Amino acid sequence: MGELHDLSVLEQAAAIRRREVRPVELVEHYLERIDRLDSKLGAFVTVTAERALEAARLAEARLHRAAEEEDLPPLLGVPTAIKDLNLTAGVRTTFGSAVTREFVSPLDDHVVTLLARAGLISLGKTNTPEFGLPCYTEPDVAPPARTPHDLSRSAGGSSGGAGAAVAGGLLPVAQGSDGGGSIRIPASVCGLVGLKTSRGRVSGGPISADPIGLSGNGVLARSVRDAAVLLDAMAVPMPGDPWWAPPLGAGETFLGAVDRPSKGLRIGRYSKPAVADASLDPACLDAFEQASTLLERLGHHVEDCPPPFGPDVVARFEVLWAVGAAALPVPPSLEGELRPLTRWLRERGRKVGGVELLEAAVAAQQAARRAIEATEGYDAVLTPTLAQPPFPVGALRNDADPAADFAAQERFTPYTAAYNLTGQPAISLPLHWTPAGLPIGVQLAGRPAGEAPLLALAGQLEQAAPWKDHLPDCW
Repeated sequence: MGELHDLSVLEQAAAIRRREVRPVELVEHYLERIDRLDSKLGAFVTVTAERALEAARLAEARLHRAAEEEDLPPLLGVPTAIKDLNLTAGVRTTFGSAVTREFVSPLDDHVVTLLARAGLISLGKTNTPEFGLPCYTEPDVAPPARTPHDLSRSAGGSSGGAGAAVAGGLLPVAQGSDGGGSIRIPASVCGLVGLKTSRGRVSGGPISADPIGLSGNGVLARSVRDAAVLLDAMAVPMPGDPWWAPPLGAGETFLGAVDRPSKGLRIGRYSKPAVADASLDPACLDAFEQASTLLERLGHHVEDCPPPFGPDVVARFEVLWAVGAAALPVPPSLEGELRPLTRWLRERGRKVGGVELLEAAVAAQQAARRAIEATEGYDAVLTPTLAQPPFPVGALRNDADPAADFAAQERFTPYTAAYNLTGQPAISLPLHWTPAGLPIGVQLAGRPAGEAPLLALAGQLEQAAPWKDHLPDCW
């Protein structure tokens, strides 16, 4: 069977059901790896070892009591972790900030409840930058998150800890969240599958801090099938959700969709960044071109299409992002403890009046509508995930000049935020690796609420060009 962390999520769940592996054994295996490797990777802010072991013991008791396998949750005993932006009852949630370093929530986010209901066992909280605002994970409350494929380079953000954990074999799969690329960025730089779900597919309840609808929960995984099975666990609405994605048909699952054949699809593609001064690195362009060739070899029709967004939409997104930062409930007495970038964004957001905010939201919504209409003839749209390869830790961060910091982030990731505005599902796939062994992702955006066909296409690409053997040295 090899090492336990070599097994996929589905293989681990099956081994537990066959009584070949005990949940306690599996949890202890990952805790040992976290203890040994995380000081280099920076994947975790908090490790809840005793809590996880107790959950594993309860899972074993449930396994022994079950009369039939159908009585068991589908992923009983499989380890995971929760991003440190998501509330977890009884466990501190720092939001990546010194201001909330010791905050302990009295309740779980709905997605946390659903993961536990599916039988998954959380080993703790994964690293994230302050309030998830930058695309690098270098908070004051934890060490920087690093890609396991080159420890001098960042794991991205804001789900950087989740990406480092899954890529480094500290977790088999992880939940993340994505408001402007925060799942797809770590996926690209860590060599993973990163799925941003459709607006309303996964509940943000019971407390949602995103009235614009940019952010949503999603998945970081080693394979498309593992991503799909976690989405099946997460995609359950909560009463009062402001958005709903249409559910799958009766008896259908996202995992089942992965195995459906994808034939003769029409794929649009573009590589021109929406950020005016962003330039595309040759390695990222090469990944984009190779993905296009692979899609055509699989029988799909790939054609160039105009970029659906221009620089004017970037400005609207900046307004929404800054106002979101300004709305964070930080006491004035603690403002000075925030990171320079966070303070700069909050100052910028406070200058936006109500009318200007409404104008920006309406303009962004209209631009999103035009973009969806412009690409409705395509089954999927292909872009680079990022404009540059994985960057060294600290290369984007600029505490002395937060405006330059923010501009550098925009140049690094000019493709991802468009699909937060439209609310379409988007997935980053690790289809390319540089000669130096650095992963380069490509992005596929699906039709609105179209995770199932998007996962089917992603699964076909994984079969044609598998990436499972691209493992870091720490594996």
